[in-house]
Amino acid sequence: YLLLLMMQAITIRFLPEDVTVTANAGDLWLDVAHSCGVEIPTGCLQGSCGACTVEIAQLGEVRTCVSAIPTGHPYLEVYLFADPTW
Repeated sequence: YLLLLMMQAITIRFLPEDVTVTANAGDLWLDVAHSCGVEIPTGCLQGSCGACTVEIAQLGEVRTCVSAIPTGHPYLEVYLFADPTW
């Protein structure tokens, strides 16, 4: 049962790039973004600095360096922040 949950296909749309990709629940956000050519800035890679923070319409703010795609959402829209310091 757990394996079936982790294999749930989820459509993810990165904005403003307007790039759509299919991923699985449990995949790491940074890996999914990288696989489709979307750049998410990183800093500490431990979730402390906030450089990797994105806004997900259905979930709120997420620190992508320490988060995986959750189950229960067949479609997620990710809004990338444009922070000139990163």
